[in-house]
Amino acid sequence: MKIYTETFKTIWANFDPNLHMRHTAYNDYAAEVRARFFKAHGFDLKAFSENNLGPILFKEETSFLREIQLGDDITIDLQLEAVSKGGERWKLKHNIYDKNGKLAAEIKIYGAWLDLKLRKLTSPPSEMVVILNGLVKTESFEEIILTSK
Repeated sequence: MKIYTETFKTIWANFDPNLHMRHTAYNDYAAEVRARFFKAHGFDLKAFSENNLGPILFKEETSFLREIQLGDDITIDLQLEAVSKGGERWKLKHNIYDKNGKLAAEIKIYGAWLDLKLRKLTSPPSEMVVILNGLVKTESFEEIILTSK
């Protein structure tokens, strides 16, 4: 199985006065990769809306390793680091590579699904579980065990 990736050309608006890519821009690009991944697998914004489903992030951790230069292409992948059996909770990992293919940043997120009408955490439809489980798993992949209250 192939790791899901997207490539972007960086833009001027994503850089600070020090000519560093803005720290939040890394996370914006990663979020775009996630949206494109789900759309490519048949779960676009309309499907999210029809299912009253939205992602919610509990934690987002970014490690900056190398500078990205203005106008350079960056490639970002998406991998599954952990998931609960029913897909209710998940951890995803993004690696961001510079134009030379060197690792520039890592982003790890921990999230769940939100019922947009009830405003409560929910289980995703079975199609979403299949989509999540179709991601390439990281070397440190683990199952998230949910405990009931």
